[in-house]
Amino acid sequence: DSIVQFGSVNLSVAIAVDDGLVTPVISGANKKSLLEISLAVKDLAERARSKKLSPDEFSGGTITVSNLGAYGVDNFDAIINPPQAAILSIGSIKNTPVVSDEGNIVPGLIMKVGMSCDHRVIDGAVGAEYLAELKKRIENPASMLI
Repeated sequence: DSIVQFGSVNLSVAIAVDDGLVTPVISGANKKSLLEISLAVKDLAERARSKKLSPDEFSGGTITVSNLGAYGVDNFDAIINPPQAAILSIGSIKNTPVVSDEGNIVPGLIMKVGMSCDHRVIDGAVGAEYLAELKKRIENPASMLI
């Protein structure tokens, strides 16, 4: 019963397969570009669906990302995959009327994102800061290309 602090983010990605769900890991995701992560997710998804992942590709995850938005789900409560520290839940993108900075109602795109944290490892305030930073980056995607 101890907490292990990793030097890198090992990102588990929830992938639906014929007989359930698997969560292979992208090791060192914090050191990869957005393009590298995208390519890794595509590769893992293809190999997961063809049952070509090795057992070591499922271990060492520190956080999971689950995207039910691909299935039209607006938002959901995700359950942490122990012993990981957190899980990020990503909902679908919806066209929604929003109020502009000028006070006008205009079309907007809304995506709901949630995060469940193991509070033995991550304080809720730290999780909230992470979500605030993620929001800024999603609203300004060019910032993720640098």
